Amino acid sequence: MQPLGRVRSLAVELEDGRARGAYSSGELLHGRVQLELRGALQLRALEVYAHGRATAHWLESHNVGLNTIYRDYTAYQTFLYRRCRLIPGPGGAAPSRPVPPRRGRPRARRALKARRAAAGPGCATGRALAMIFDRLKRFLIVLEGAERDAPAAFSPGQAVSGRVVLELAAAARLGALRLRAMGAARVHWTESRSAGSSTAYTQSYSDQVEFLSHRDTLLAPPDNGEVTVLQAGRHEFPFTFQLPETLATSFEGKHGSVRYWVKAKLHRPWLTVKKVKKEFTVIEPIDINTPALLAPQAGAKEKLARAWYCNRGQVSVTAKIDRKGYTPGEVIPIFAEIDNCTNRAVVPKAAIVQTQTFIARGTKKQKKSVVTSIVGDSIAAGKREVWHGRALKIPPVGPSILQCRIIQVEYSLKVCVDIPGTSKLLLELPLVIGTIPLHPFGSRTSSVSSQYSVNLDWLSTIPEQPEAPPEYSAVVSGPEAEQSLAPPCRSELGGILEGPFFAYIQEFRLRPPPLYSEVTNPPGLGGQVEMAGMCPLPRFLTLNSALQIDPNPPSDNIRPRCMTC
Repeated sequence: MQPLGRVRSLAVELEDGRARGAYSSGELLHGRVQLELRGALQLRALEVYAHGRATAHWLESHNVGLNTIYRDYTAYQTFLYRRCRLIPGPGGAAPSRPVPPRRGRPRARRALKARRAAAGPGCATGRALAMIFDRLKRFLIVLEGAERDAPAAFSPGQAVSGRVVLELAAAARLGALRLRAMGAARVHWTESRSAGSSTAYTQSYSDQVEFLSHRDTLLAPPDNGEVTVLQAGRHEFPFTFQLPETLATSFEGKHGSVRYWVKAKLHRPWLTVKKVKKEFTVIEPIDINTPALLAPQAGAKEKLARAWYCNRGQVSVTAKIDRKGYTPGEVIPIFAEIDNCTNRAVVPKAAIVQTQTFIARGTKKQKKSVVTSIVGDSIAAGKREVWHGRALKIPPVGPSILQCRIIQVEYSLKVCVDIPGTSKLLLELPLVIGTIPLHPFGSRTSSVSSQYSVNLDWLSTIPEQPEAPPEYSAVVSGPEAEQSLAPPCRSELGGILEGPFFAYIQEFRLRPPPLYSEVTNPPGLGGQVEMAGMCPLPRFLTLNSALQIDPNPPSDNIRPRCMTC
């Protein structure tokens, strides 16, 4: 094969010399091909092609849900196609220089075509490109705290840490490695409208709210404009960024979503940019231990059943739940009373309903779905049924989203009564699905106090039953009691006290309270006082409370005195 550097120039010139080569139909076109060589060169053929074609092309896009579909329209018409061989090949006239025949040439040509077909279209240099791409064996993002093949979960305000792993099979030249963290809420839907009998159009609604945007350069290119060469092996580039304090919970809905992800881009000279993406989950904490979510919810409704202008009676329902906030996995006890005053049987039901609200351009789009439900027993005509804490368990669902401008997720408990022949009687109680469960004390006081970060750990150390006081002999021995109760001698003071001797206040140890058995039957009460098992009290308090007698008892003959006199 001759080197390409022997061709110095190759150009086509038109002999008429007209500006921009303008011609009219039926006119004869003249020109020449100029080939300038640096040395001797073997040529097979030199051909000239003349083309004339009209081409039309455009793209149209339409949205299907969250996806955008593009439709390609292309058409062309050929007006001119001419081919002229200036230097004929081996099959025609003699070439510019004779080329000796080569044996096995057709077989080699067929083998080359087979290899190119196996490599796919556009792979003329497939082997060289495969060698370049094989240098990058692995390129991925690893987040700390994430399980394998599962998205990591974080809270607003938390630091996200991870690393970009780059594994090379051989030394490679790299330009830069850049990282970007994104988080956004997006909504999109379409509505078909009609403007007359024969005119229809589609209205599109879209909006977006950005929560997170962070950029970082993990591998920067040198200042001198050169590239960075990394040797074969495993290379890790750590990164860390802080999440904002206000974020919406990750969500996937029919007309919108809230997503968070980290994307890394690897720039390489003369190659396409390699990209990798890793999604993670954000959960906004919702504490149900607040006064607003601990307040009980109740309601009542009634409906007059009618059918064909006939009054069939009235149906009323009253329902109550102990609080507004719950977490997934909890059981909601429903207290309800259904009164059926109609002449037909009715069926009560209860369900948890999720309402997804999407907002764009001042327009709302809602989607409601039943999360879980229960069906009660049929209530006969003129009868009443009472639910004493009917249990309804909350399945694993996403928490409520209340602080996002374009996406809201709300829950409600609906108690309905199916009335034959007319619409349902529906009573709705609001619910909030949180992420922080109810405090283990289960009281409103302790739950509210936890809101102000009161430390209640000391309550766990209180024993369930008070312990009895120790024995007197186990605390103070006989010699210690005599020594501690005896006043010190003047010689022991060593002249420290210059005042009177009795001004000295001696230090002594008080005697502990007696055992319960010592005051079980105090004298003078005939053994009627039983104090075993009560709280321990000192001896003097116990005896005074037990032996307290009124010295002037009232006489039975004295008339009671009026309190108003």
